[in-house]
Amino acid sequence: MPSSLVETPGLVSLLRPSSGEKRSKGGGGKIFRMFKLLPALSSGCKMVALLGRHGKSSSSSLLADHATTVTLFGHRRGRVSLAIQEDTRSPPVFLIELPMQTAALNKEMASGLLKLALESETRTHRKKLVEEYVWAVYCNGRKCGYSIRRKHPSDEERQVMQLLRGVSMGAGVLPSASDKEDPAAGGIDGDMTYMRARFERVVGSKDSEALYIINPDDSDEPELSIFLVRVK
Repeated sequence: MPSSLVETPGLVSLLRPSSGEKRSKGGGGKIFRMFKLLPALSSGCKMVALLGRHGKSSSSSLLADHATTVTLFGHRRGRVSLAIQEDTRSPPVFLIELPMQTAALNKEMASGLLKLALESETRTHRKKLVEEYVWAVYCNGRKCGYSIRRKHPSDEERQVMQLLRGVSMGAGVLPSASDKEDPAAGGIDGDMTYMRARFERVVGSKDSEALYIINPDDSDEPELSIFLVRVK
């Protein structure tokens, strides 16, 4: 993340926790805490191989509730991508590469609370909110830069979605083609790490919606939230 981050007053109050906002004693979602440990995971820990190993009955039950699924993924020394899916068996309805490095995102997560806001300055309202192309990205109240939504996923992004198709929630390191050639290589940008979880989608209007993580440990307070806003 750039050192010269810009704070925008209009989003600071939205993204920063209020004085009355407290985390549970258990520290919140297990998946969220797991993702914060990703820098310590080695390429030999292919968690997706375990999480995706379900029978037909268990796999269908995991995906039966049709909750919105959000995936954050990226190479250790690369940028983070955000994918939103209404159905994990279908392409993402929203896919964007965030203007921040994976290491920077891990650092933000160390606080135990992560709020991402994507703001579109499009003046027309002919498109659906998730169809807008240019977005300003804020992380915990600070501006990171701008991103352009991907109309079509790259080959690597399609591979990630395919590998995680049977995973409803989890975090870990994905196997890559380089592992077969040299397990210790991890590619130029390092291993591909990911965090995947189910989110509650709340539509405020045609110009705003929010996604709140559904914590698997029954914690009432979301630790990860994503806001999409179109400025009028």
